Amino acid sequence: MGYFRPEIEAIAGYKPGEQPQGGKFIKLNTNENPYPASPKVAQAIRQRLDQGLEKYPDPTGTAFRIRAAEVLGVEPDWILCGNGSDDILTILTRAFVGDGEWLRLPTPSYILYKTLADIQGADSEEIPFNDDWTLPESFGTSSNHLKLTFLPNPNSPSGTVVPKAQLRAIADSLPCPLLIDEAYADFADDNCIDLVKENEKIMVSRTLSKSYALAGLRFGFLVAQPQIIEQLMKVKDSYNCDALSLAGALAAIDDQKWVAENKAKIVLTRGNLTQRLRKMGFTVPDSQANFVWATQPGVKLKPIYEFLKQNHVLIRYMQYPGITEGIRISVGTDGQNDVCLDLIEQYFQQNS
Repeated sequence: MGYFRPEIEAIAGYKPGEQPQGGKFIKLNTNENPYPASPKVAQAIRQRLDQGLEKYPDPTGTAFRIRAAEVLGVEPDWILCGNGSDDILTILTRAFVGDGEWLRLPTPSYILYKTLADIQGADSEEIPFNDDWTLPESFGTSSNHLKLTFLPNPNSPSGTVVPKAQLRAIADSLPCPLLIDEAYADFADDNCIDLVKENEKIMVSRTLSKSYALAGLRFGFLVAQPQIIEQLMKVKDSYNCDALSLAGALAAIDDQKWVAENKAKIVLTRGNLTQRLRKMGFTVPDSQANFVWATQPGVKLKPIYEFLKQNHVLIRYMQYPGITEGIRISVGTDGQNDVCLDLIEQYFQQNS
């Protein structure tokens, strides 16, 4: 057509996991929370809806920032609200990376990072994880062209984490900001909020999609030092979070008792899922997220994915250049995971 920028026509575009619109599926493919959100969320949304939607929402999400700051141990001006953490990632890319400059990311990881760089007309420098999902020293190498670094922690698809001591060292050696994407941090043993306080180059993004069971609400936020937030406010859309999502997000983060109870259930089920997969011969790294990554050299895994799909169970089949293919299975309820695992065992029995 010739209407679009060359960068747009050249990219394949980000492809999210399957979201079937018909039939009944057990969805273990997009790392959604299998449990309903805190009942306080629906109540808050109904109350906000009763107030009407004819006026614009609070452009900075003041009430959410105040409560989130209390939960996280920072001040409200350290928080930027977004329409999901993907919005936060977009804001950061637009703010820091110019045409022809570099954005660094590990691979395999969240494939949207590269897409955002491509849209921006930037170069994405992909640094492969080591075979054991540790980061090579080269990830912290300085470069004059490097303007932003993305690092998911815990990582997807592996569920593994980079130790905080290494993150400190990486941030110290980088010439640019380091965004630690903590979409799954509420399921982990630790997080990096304290690193943000230590170093203005370190930022942390969070989402309510996973640990708060609000993937359909679309709300995320960034934690960074206030001088960073002040500049990012110039880049975000004027009203990037609507009134209903702000109301729901505030109610969600206010109910920390629900979050703690939900984490306990997910972590327990995650352990059972890991053990059963290992008994079937899969290699499964210890996960700090709400999913597990399973590989089995010598066994074709795509047929397993297809067999599960035929039986209305969705998982994620992934194959990256240079590494073994794998399947990523989200932590569902005990019953959902049992159905999935029983089908995998049935597949092996039928193909032994």
